[in-house]
Amino acid sequence: MFPALLLVPTEISVLILVIIALLLFGGSRLAGVGKGAGRAIREFKEETQGLNDKDKKDDAAAKAQDKAVESKPESTEN
Repeated sequence: MFPALLLVPTEISVLILVIIALLLFGGSRLAGVGKGAGRAIREFKEETQGLNDKDKKDDAAAKAQDKAVESKPESTEN
């Protein structure tokens, strides 16, 4: 009838998928998957935060170096 409407997840369809996954894999295995996914997300956030901190430090160092170069008096050789 309306194929696009069949792709929209509703509460019932999500509930049915959860029940099927629970029956196929069992509660302990799904808990392990959830734990692993949570750990992976946490590690990803820590790594991206570390990259952001490193970029900020690099930017600060580059700005400090630029200021030092600008404020350095030019030597005149005669």
